[in-house]
Amino acid sequence: MATIIPPAPRVEIIANSGLSTIPPEFVRTESEREHLADALNKGCCRVGIPIVDLASFSSKEGRQRFLEEVSAAAVEWGVMIIVNHGLSEELIEQLQATGKGFFELPVEEKEKYANDQSRGQIQGYGTKLANNENGKLEWQDYFFRLVYPPEKTDLAIWPTEPADYIATTRCFAEELRILASKMFSILSLGLGLDENKIEAELGGRDELLLQLEINYYPCCPQPELAFGVEPHTDVSSLSFIIHNGVPGLQVYKDDAGWVTAPLVPNSIIVHVGDSLEIISNGKYRSVLHRGLVNKENVRISWAVFCEPPREKPVLRPIPELVREGEVARFEPRTFSEHLERKLFKTSVASGGEKPVVD
Repeated sequence: MATIIPPAPRVEIIANSGLSTIPPEFVRTESEREHLADALNKGCCRVGIPIVDLASFSSKEGRQRFLEEVSAAAVEWGVMIIVNHGLSEELIEQLQATGKGFFELPVEEKEKYANDQSRGQIQGYGTKLANNENGKLEWQDYFFRLVYPPEKTDLAIWPTEPADYIATTRCFAEELRILASKMFSILSLGLGLDENKIEAELGGRDELLLQLEINYYPCCPQPELAFGVEPHTDVSSLSFIIHNGVPGLQVYKDDAGWVTAPLVPNSIIVHVGDSLEIISNGKYRSVLHRGLVNKENVRISWAVFCEPPREKPVLRPIPELVREGEVARFEPRTFSEHLERKLFKTSVASGGEKPVVD
């Protein structure tokens, strides 16, 4: 008989119950909280996540320096903040309004779109189950679904409230897909490759998938004890992050510790994920990041994960990037196999793997 996994409690319900302390299943271990407290109380960091102006890509004079800046950000940080990205401020505001509107619906209305993780149905409204060794939960509810390509989406599980949710999300997905191609071209050129190389290695224009997750982090009475999202790297090739203006995203930089992403108007945060790290043979780094919560403000983020198809192509270092005297740092694997390695923490013979939590 299949094991039935009980649903996690909706964090929104817990947060609105009037509790002054959080349930023990959300309280992190002392070793995790040591640096968490520092991050919550820390002032301005001496280093900052690189900010990149995409308008420079179209400038003949500044193009080469722009490519070097983007490549350096992907190599040294694995994350950057992009401005002049091509998505209108109006579209982003519409996306934020419809996502906020969905989470403002009564819980019983949102439950109509609930997923069933015990059956492998991950699309829909849900709450993260514990998939770590200590069994701790994250202070977060979410809504997750495939948004591109349009022929592979399932509109039956998309909310009909707010009324403009579907139209706004479809328009946003189309625009972001254009931006994703642009970023892949820039990152290809930054490695001295043909501008279409990286996208082709990840499945090409027609096969790459965009998964959109709206993350909802309610106010937390004890933010110094909990994570909105625990430290992890993304399995995607690139991840694009938009937020509602409430800080909380942090990335790990080797020589600086946890760095809080600044609030840059009309910007999008771009993460390098595992899939891009693999095909770049580790030249672009998959960034370790986490999400914090706070007492005063609800934080909402919109994360788009650009994922290759599950079974084809095979992810492996691009041969041109394994130069003389170097070795391929990652064994070939499909995206499905990589997911399994992360989810079940399976060991790999290759010495190029690094510990990750997902």
